[in-house]
Amino acid sequence: MDEDERLKGAELSFSKTMASDAYQSPRGTRDLLPEELVRVRFLEETARDLARTFHYQEIRTPLFEETRLFSRSLGETSDVVDKEMFTVPPRVEGSLSYSFRPEGTAPAARAYVQGGCPASAPYQKWFYLGPMFRYERPQKGRERQFTQFGVEAFGANSPSLDAEVVDFALRFFEELGFGAELEVRVNTMGDPEDRERWKGQLHDYFKPGLSERCSDCQSRIERNPFRLLDCKVAQCQKLNEGAPSLRSELAEESAAHHAKFVATLEALGRTPKDDPGIVRGLDYYTRTVFEIHYPPLGARSALCGGGRYDGLVEEVGGTPTPAVGFAIGFTATEIAMAELGLPKPEALEPFQRDLQTQVYCVAVSEEDRLATTQLASQLRAARVQGVDLDYRNKSVKAQLKEAAKSGARVVALIGPDERAASCVCLRNMRTRDEKQVPESDLLTELLALLEE
Repeated sequence: MDEDERLKGAELSFSKTMASDAYQSPRGTRDLLPEELVRVRFLEETARDLARTFHYQEIRTPLFEETRLFSRSLGETSDVVDKEMFTVPPRVEGSLSYSFRPEGTAPAARAYVQGGCPASAPYQKWFYLGPMFRYERPQKGRERQFTQFGVEAFGANSPSLDAEVVDFALRFFEELGFGAELEVRVNTMGDPEDRERWKGQLHDYFKPGLSERCSDCQSRIERNPFRLLDCKVAQCQKLNEGAPSLRSELAEESAAHHAKFVATLEALGRTPKDDPGIVRGLDYYTRTVFEIHYPPLGARSALCGGGRYDGLVEEVGGTPTPAVGFAIGFTATEIAMAELGLPKPEALEPFQRDLQTQVYCVAVSEEDRLATTQLASQLRAARVQGVDLDYRNKSVKAQLKEAAKSGARVVALIGPDERAASCVCLRNMRTRDEKQVPESDLLTELLALLEE
């Protein structure tokens, strides 16, 4: 082996070692680089804009809460509590256990109570937007850290408010570009008394065939037979056919609420589809439950879920308070949009523009660099967006090449002549036209060029 081959082999070995030692993001998470954030920022701004339209105010709760908040509000038998929470064990015996939030509704209810809202301002319309955490097997559409957008309306039990929340959810997807195939599927979970009667019927129905069901169903039947209805195992779904319906157990008030909710949706121009199979997996839901679907997506048609949870505020230490809301996971939304070729390019233009340099300040010589740095600072102070300059000691030719590569719309060039005349040379990078502009007129002339 000659020296060149030996060195090449050593370099390859070093490269492999470096690759194996390189740090990786945690499994089930991802880095969002500036180019990838364009779509995420579009989703976030769409959510915020609609929240302003519907007059929902933003809240921000901690990323972690006491574990008991979730185990009490979501139910010990829910998959979230049973399998999916990132929990930090107590560091000292007898101290509290904390879990990273797997969803946003329970923390919102806790904040509502802790903030004194039940007494001071019981009617609140809130939204949240931020990371959630679930310890589940990473797969397409499922991550261990994911962004969730949700709304929560407290303090009113009107079925018209339920309809507003559904209308909000539908409009979000319409704003993203989803078509007329969007559909809302609705059901009712009734009141606690309704469900208690139904619970006994389900238990008696499922018990004889329990041995044919999955282990999760077998462990849940005594604690929460409702969970058997949303089991995803094909054999269990088949066994659910013919199960007793809650509708036959609904009290008059529950049935009237559902009927008014459906009628209000229809008055808003929506066409709800009745779906008794919708059983939300969290224990705090009462009466209205719904899902937003887009059938062209096939098996992954579900986009959003929500409903009413009138018992949750009391469950987390408050007084009985009606509430309704929904939650949307951005990961699944991004995947659905990619499959549909959404959004339209023009919708992303404002966010793409933020990635581009607008004004590139060029120094002709080394002596001009301080003046160029001062110019960039002055432009930024005047709130001119996307101002950049060279910090790598490139030649003037290389700086101009960098400006073109960055997509800059204007070059602001300073050389010895410009410094002597107290002016700046502005070059329109689209037309290549140049003009010498006195420093006193610079901002006006520059803004005019940027608006062309």
